Amino acid sequence: MSDRTALSNASATLSPAPLALADIGAALRFGLAQFRSAPGLSVVFAALFVSIGLVMYGVLEFGQIAPMSLSLAGGFMLVGPILLAGFFSVSDKLRHGRHAALGDIWDGFRRMPRGGWVVSFVCGLLFLIWVTDAGILYGFMVGREPFGFLRLLRIESVVVNYAAYSAIMGGVLAFILFAVSAFSIPLIYDQRAQLVSGVVASVRAVFGRFGVMMCWAFILSAVIIVSTLLLPLLLVTLPVMAYASRELYYRTFPPDAAAAVDTARS
Repeated sequence: MSDRTALSNASATLSPAPLALADIGAALRFGLAQFRSAPGLSVVFAALFVSIGLVMYGVLEFGQIAPMSLSLAGGFMLVGPILLAGFFSVSDKLRHGRHAALGDIWDGFRRMPRGGWVVSFVCGLLFLIWVTDAGILYGFMVGREPFGFLRLLRIESVVVNYAAYSAIMGGVLAFILFAVSAFSIPLIYDQRAQLVSGVVASVRAVFGRFGVMMCWAFILSAVIIVSTLLLPLLLVTLPVMAYASRELYYRTFPPDAAAAVDTARS
């Protein structure tokens, strides 16, 4: 087979398949089923990030800047893609009917190619930018007035305004990151794409199936942000949504297409 034909077939595997809202529902059901197949392992991995969240909320309470928790909850969506490799490894083991163990989580991160870490670095950088901007906005809108979590429950107008403006700022960053990383990380993880081709394929899939992908982005954001604010929920929702995202990726870029290309090359 010529190099030109091989490149053409490889590009075909990065052409997103048609998607419907039913695919989102199916992906969510699949994610829940996988969680039920390995609840202990899933909860243990998610507990690491819940613990980090508890520490961060403790710092916010100590500093009496509790409204910043709203920004941090939204910012979790920016660093979420960094966590996916561990869940991908577990999901793939369960998908093939094998037992998943704690070591599979580490194996997922170990297997992540360099391009995936580059995307993860960009996620972390955008998170730092987001936290910095949120801090500046907090200083302008709330100031140095002590604000603990008990007072935050009163839902005062200044908090509502701060949350609204920070959501607008964070939404732009979140959309950019979603378009770039939604499918690039799993494509790179599966070694079906390099960094640039994976990002291009991800952006093409998001804009090519814009309505469905925006519905998925809204559901994903709403579930994770609410769960981050109510941390115990994250023990369940984080793995469920990670497994669901893996399934939606497979529906968008079917693995059968990649297998066909590999067979043709051999």
